[in-house]
Amino acid sequence: MLAKQMFLAFLGLASGLSVAAGTFALIVSLKIVPRIIGKGHTAGRILLFENAIILGGISGCIVTVFPDLVIPFGSSFLILYGLFSGIQVGCLVMALAEIMNVFPIMFRRFHLKMGLSWVITFMAIGKTIGGLWYFSRQIGQ
Repeated sequence: MLAKQMFLAFLGLASGLSVAAGTFALIVSLKIVPRIIGKGHTAGRILLFENAIILGGISGCIVTVFPDLVIPFGSSFLILYGLFSGIQVGCLVMALAEIMNVFPIMFRRFHLKMGLSWVITFMAIGKTIGGLWYFSRQIGQ
């Protein structure tokens, strides 16, 4: 019985580490953090960015592994968490789309010469409205 539980603990730890390594490898290979630092001219705060990424990964793991855990920070913390999670997912998606050259192909096919900032802005607005619609109608339940 102990050997079985030790094996399951090892398997769970190894699986979690491999998923975390894959996630962080994707973030590193897409060069999201250097781009954000470069665009924001915040090179002096690299340690802050690194610590925030590590803290976010650890807190995400804790919340995922222990779903019944009550976080006593209230709804304002939940709003901030949702905002920052959305920003992170948006940065990840936009970096992935940029790496895969989605926008040049899309602009060439739709014969768009100007308006990149408008297209991206309205994509973000549409994603926000879709997410609000999804959660307000409780579609995932």
